Amino acid sequence: MDIQNCFHCGLDIIKEEEIIFDAKNFCCNGCKTVYEIFSLNDLTCYYDFEKSPGATPQDINGKYDFLDNESIVSKLLEFQENSTAIISLNIPHIHCSSCIWILENLQRLQKGISTSQVNFPEKRVRITFNPEVVSIKAIVYLLSSIGYEPYISLENYETGSNNIDRSLTYKLGVAFFCFGNIMLLSFPEYFEVKEYWLDQYRGFFRWLIFALSLPSFFYSASGYYVSAYKSIKTKMLNIDIPIALGIVVMFVRSTFDIIMDYGSGFFDSLTGLIFFMLLGKMFQIKTYSFLSFERDFKSYFPIAITKINTDASEESIAIYEVEKGDRLLIRNQELIPVDGILISEKAEIDYSFVTGEAIPITKQSGDKLFAGGKQIGKVIEMEVLHSVSQSYLTQLWSNDVFQKNVEQKHKTITDSISRYFTPILLLIAFAGFGYWIFIDANTAFNVFTAVLIVACPCALALTAPFTFGNVLRILGKQKFYLKNALVIEQLAKVDTIVFDKTGTITTNKKSNISYEGIALSDENLLLIKNVLRASNHPLSRMLYDYLPIPILPNKSAIDSKKLKVDAFEEITGKGIQAQIFGYQIQIGSAAFVEKKEENNVQQTSVHIKINDDYYGKFIFNNQYREGLEELFRNLSTNYQIKVLSGDNEGERITLEQLLPKGTELIFNQKPEQKLEFIKSLQDKGKNVMMVGDGLNDAGALAQSNVGISISENVNVFSPACDAILDAGEFQKLNYFLKLSKNSITTIKMSFVLSLLYNVVGLSFAITGNLLPLVAAIIMPLSTITIVSFVTIMSSYYANKK
Repeated sequence: MDIQNCFHCGLDIIKEEEIIFDAKNFCCNGCKTVYEIFSLNDLTCYYDFEKSPGATPQDINGKYDFLDNESIVSKLLEFQENSTAIISLNIPHIHCSSCIWILENLQRLQKGISTSQVNFPEKRVRITFNPEVVSIKAIVYLLSSIGYEPYISLENYETGSNNIDRSLTYKLGVAFFCFGNIMLLSFPEYFEVKEYWLDQYRGFFRWLIFALSLPSFFYSASGYYVSAYKSIKTKMLNIDIPIALGIVVMFVRSTFDIIMDYGSGFFDSLTGLIFFMLLGKMFQIKTYSFLSFERDFKSYFPIAITKINTDASEESIAIYEVEKGDRLLIRNQELIPVDGILISEKAEIDYSFVTGEAIPITKQSGDKLFAGGKQIGKVIEMEVLHSVSQSYLTQLWSNDVFQKNVEQKHKTITDSISRYFTPILLLIAFAGFGYWIFIDANTAFNVFTAVLIVACPCALALTAPFTFGNVLRILGKQKFYLKNALVIEQLAKVDTIVFDKTGTITTNKKSNISYEGIALSDENLLLIKNVLRASNHPLSRMLYDYLPIPILPNKSAIDSKKLKVDAFEEITGKGIQAQIFGYQIQIGSAAFVEKKEENNVQQTSVHIKINDDYYGKFIFNNQYREGLEELFRNLSTNYQIKVLSGDNEGERITLEQLLPKGTELIFNQKPEQKLEFIKSLQDKGKNVMMVGDGLNDAGALAQSNVGISISENVNVFSPACDAILDAGEFQKLNYFLKLSKNSITTIKMSFVLSLLYNVVGLSFAITGNLLPLVAAIIMPLSTITIVSFVTIMSSYYANKK
């Protein structure tokens, strides 16, 4: 039997669906319509370039409604002036000469288009049109109707640029220029050569050296003066005061020497001092940036997000794999991780994370959605404007509104050292100067300056931030993401650990689910599955994955696999209620659906109610995480362990066999009761770490000394927690706690090392055996020593099993 091919697209024609028009065979009405459009506009020579060159047009009803938004359209345009506008569109289907020909003749299909040019290698068409006559939306619909649907990724949407502060680089460059030239001009002074030319122009060269020192003194060293001034103004003596004082004293002394013709002064040492100090500061900044760059990129965000593929399938991907143009699915209570454009018809977004205002903002299709907003209600779809704005989310999660009132211990130590160290250092410097001034004036000034420089407690101040920075990097590599360095300190103090059960010590990847009740029809299953699709609760995700996708008969009133949810509400600790096609669906606890359960039945279950009719319940036999028994056994030697659960006591016996003896098990806990339980432990003097799933446990996570949210495969970001732990690394929790304690040990050891460094340096400086320039070189070396020490030690503890 001969198989007919479509005259337009070339696809095989199903005999029952064959359409004959103008003595030509078409596979569908779409191809027939395109042929009619070309015929009416005298463009049928399109088919002369290649046999069956077209593509079957797709149904795009409502897909490009966001193009009604003028603010978005203005960002897509390459040029717009009065009656002329230019836009470039990506057309993936361009494949032959026919495609090029028809796309370069769009003006014959649509009034208002003046020219169109095709870039075949890039599969783009550049269209010049009159926006007063035709809109971008109309052009897009035209292209789609003839089988050339554009792919609009909104690449041209404004994102803004980050300003990079290069002032330190400029200051370092100026200091190096001044230092190098002054050293060159100072050589004759070092050797004291008696030569007519040098003797004749000695004064000129000294004043030239003075002039070259000015940019370094006034510009390169300006940061130290500003810092010292602010410190004195706030009556908090910081570590920049002795540095600024030493620089000023050297400059004044050197200028005095030249004026009085006592010598060339210390301008070479002065500019060298400034250069080496700035070099040390640059090293500190670059090193800290290296240690914490992974935190900036992927530490403070939900672990994963749901991506909608081109074939409409859904998959969970790591948040930092999100790219421009991706379509994302955002469920109820999920955080929007990137800036994007709303594709769905309507959405309610809670921006309280950003603004503090809890009233949801209504967004329409085409509106821009900003990272940090939280989706409220039914599931929505959005398109990504640009890759993940992690630096923005870092600022969001670290916002003061969501910071716990914890003691900033390492900062307090540093401030205390600066407060007492600086006056003591000035006293030693002036005492050394007073002693040496009666013996040798040059030595006195050298001692005074060297003491101020070499004893700078920079290295001392860097011990805590560098140790914590490296530990944050190590933890981030192992998928344990902390909000800030203070969390490490709090982890080291923990003595009691409270675990949530569902979604925390149980995994929603594996669960044995059974159903009891009235048989559910395919239509009912489809309704239930679409309601569950918008929920983030662990039981909802498990049940959603468990339920099959029913295939409905052609005559069914419900004929779509992805149904539009008209109303959706998820009540924490109770369940979900929604409306689809007039059906009222309730999914949740027995009390929520008003079903009285038998007292002797202790099971984790989800009950179903449709249109006031109770159908039955899905029963979950939970699977516990791998390594749970060993983890709890190791933790029980150093910590008190407790398990909280909102479920009933159906699995008490199983848990008692699995967990160490003495583990306290508490069931039937509502979210507010979990919070009160944490608070009662804290009232007894306990340092409590709460480990939950970040959903119903938000209050308990916020109340605890350290709140850790376990993330499986959903976007469960919450500012209530202090850390996010990938569920796959759950068995490493004891290792993370040990590493936090070892990091505090590392800080204490580095404090001792830094203090010894200062004592040795001061002993040389006060005796006049240390020149200021040598002191300036030694000072950044002390920083290198400390950074190397804390990095090596923290890495050693991290690798120690």
